[in-house]
Amino acid sequence: MAEQPILPIKGKRNTLVTSALPYVNNVPHLGNIVGSVLSADVYARFSRLRDRPTLYVCGTDEYGTATETKALEEGVTPKELCDKYYALHAEIYKWFEIGFDIFGRTTTSQQTEIAQDIFLKLDKNGYLEEKTTTQPYCEQHASFLADRFVEGECPRCGYHDARGDQCDKCGHLLDPFDLINPRCKIDGATPVPRDTKHIHLLLDKLQPAVEEWSSRSSEEGAWSRNGRIITESWLKEGLKDRGITRDLKWGTPVPLPGYENKVLYVWFDACIGYVSITANYTKDWEKWWRHPEDVKLYQFLGKDNVPFHTVIFPGSQIGTGDEWTMLNHLSTTEYLNYESGKFSKSRGIGVFGNSARDTGVPPSVWRYFLLSSRPETADTQFEWRSFIAKNNSELLANLGNFVNRLIKFVNAKYESTVPADYAEHITDPAFDGFRQEVDALLKAYVDDLEAVHLRSGLEKAMALSSRGNLFLQENKLDNSLLATQPARAAAVVGLGLNLIYLLASLIQPYMPSISTSITTQLAAPLLSIPDVWTPTALAPGHAIGKAVYLFTRIDEKKEAEWRDMFGGTQAERKQKDDDAAKEAAKKAAKKAKKKDKKGKPTSSAAAAAEGLSAETAPLKEEAAVEKGLGQLNVAD
Repeated sequence: MAEQPILPIKGKRNTLVTSALPYVNNVPHLGNIVGSVLSADVYARFSRLRDRPTLYVCGTDEYGTATETKALEEGVTPKELCDKYYALHAEIYKWFEIGFDIFGRTTTSQQTEIAQDIFLKLDKNGYLEEKTTTQPYCEQHASFLADRFVEGECPRCGYHDARGDQCDKCGHLLDPFDLINPRCKIDGATPVPRDTKHIHLLLDKLQPAVEEWSSRSSEEGAWSRNGRIITESWLKEGLKDRGITRDLKWGTPVPLPGYENKVLYVWFDACIGYVSITANYTKDWEKWWRHPEDVKLYQFLGKDNVPFHTVIFPGSQIGTGDEWTMLNHLSTTEYLNYESGKFSKSRGIGVFGNSARDTGVPPSVWRYFLLSSRPETADTQFEWRSFIAKNNSELLANLGNFVNRLIKFVNAKYESTVPADYAEHITDPAFDGFRQEVDALLKAYVDDLEAVHLRSGLEKAMALSSRGNLFLQENKLDNSLLATQPARAAAVVGLGLNLIYLLASLIQPYMPSISTSITTQLAAPLLSIPDVWTPTALAPGHAIGKAVYLFTRIDEKKEAEWRDMFGGTQAERKQKDDDAAKEAAKKAAKKAKKKDKKGKPTSSAAAAAEGLSAETAPLKEEAAVEKGLGQLNVAD
């Protein structure tokens, strides 16, 4: 039987969560992951554990110039490229334990239908206008060129491979007509300027409505500070009309006569993907997107994506005249930098989602580090030394120690059973202060998560674990206490186990597999996150499971190894791997030649037997060795 879709329930606090749709043409790095999908996952998991109907929607953003460019580079069609990278993104997020309710795509019939409907309503309501612009045109293959499809010499620094939108060497933004000796990226021909017609969205006409909405929403929804500042800056400068169509083939078709060879511009199209992906999830998508009185929308993204979510998409929603669920809370991050530099997808600098697995470190540790270093109000750094220290000094020494120490004690001294009489002893006034401290930290945790202060919430959860360790030390839980004060020992064990049970719920949004390990060891189901701690949630006499280590120590020597492994760019790392493979192939070939001299058939003889020339045989041997090492050839 098919699983029933999650839908809003009248009278409940229904929560719709989205994370910025990752662009499909590359592999996400750690900064991308913590800035959107991981942060949204934490909040969605928290919302579910507060017993709220919650839907978490994400997917790949697949249309646009960048996809066409990347497909051209890889020698595949845009569809083939999107299929490849969609699978890669989905695999990475699955490894990071991101709990989407749906991870979809923007290249669907629902996207076309909904985007075209919004476009036509904007047109009907007078918010679209046709304008003539001048664009580069390639006479060689009879097509207008997007800025990225024009290359040439940068007029500022002289770099020979500058793109028509930006120079990768000096970083300056460019116009394709600024380039010296411009050439078409596809065939090398010199482009010429030619007029073309495009549809513009009249954001200036929509500004009063957008301004009124954003002022109210940012206050009611308590937007992140940088989200407010960026939005206010755009509005203060004054919104301008912007072209929302492009001379491309890969995109949502423009539903107007005379525009058969044009598509909707991706920055207009992309945010509509949240709606269309929901429509792919359930035919009742309008219950999420057309009922603002019943649904609160939480959106998670990096600061570079703010205007699309606070100006352009809301402006488009308002311009249709329809009723829409609109942004309530905006959670934006600053940048996560890599070892005092910046992550860069284009240059391959930093740790990327698919290479995090290569360290052998479990996803929970990665999630913990990223969320404890989440750049909420300022840029933060990813550093290998800090990564190792957080695992060893915080996860292992604090949370891991508390859970393992107490469950092992119960396994050994109470025959894996919660003390039968603990509940009658925990009312001792000596424990009142401890219980009050737990409730205070629990309240602070809930307040932080409700306000989407994710890093601070994690600190509160770890503070509760620290308090648990201290509680065991204060009460000197050992064989002596068990022998001389069995009632007190039972109370300490009972309170400690129930604090561990509470922690299983509090850390679930951050480290879901660690939470599962704890509930498995306690042989108890995951509980909802409460407002007040119930120190008797585990019943007296309840049988628990065996203790299992939650974390393992990371050798400090790994710092240098990993820094070397992930140093430089992806291209440099690939070159290093290729060089190592070639060196291994040479050694294998030399070894094979030595065997030949000892009386085995020579390469020439073996080649003759296969109908190959002597010159070809060594190449075939090297290819076989490389294949055995798992290296990819150019065709791969």
